[in-house]
Amino acid sequence: MYKTIKYIGKVSTRLVSIEECPLQETENAPEAIVEIYPEYLEATKNLKIGTEVLLFTWLHKANRTTLTCKPRNDESAALTGIFSTRSPDRPNPIGIHQVKILSISKKGTIKISQLEVINGTPVIDIKPIL
Repeated sequence: MYKTIKYIGKVSTRLVSIEECPLQETENAPEAIVEIYPEYLEATKNLKIGTEVLLFTWLHKANRTTLTCKPRNDESAALTGIFSTRSPDRPNPIGIHQVKILSISKKGTIKISQLEVINGTPVIDIKPIL
């Protein structure tokens, strides 16, 4: 019944450790490149420069056993259930990022605005914002 998630590409960025990552993309996250794998290039048809999309990533370095956290790493905060936070540590570590497409190449590289994940993070989907 269950199928595995297919990675459609990966992120190329200057961020190499979790500690370097801003907590949100709007907090000085750098531009990044999404490298789409060749077998999924056709799916990028009709993506346009300047369009805002939702980029879904698989936060492969996340702790999948975490159920509570202190929001924004604030030690004075109360423990909060992770489903009430944007913590990357969760049972299914799916990252959701609202980004703008800055450029697209025919070879499957998409330059995007502000992304707060580490280099090599798998990409699982791209969806338009409706």
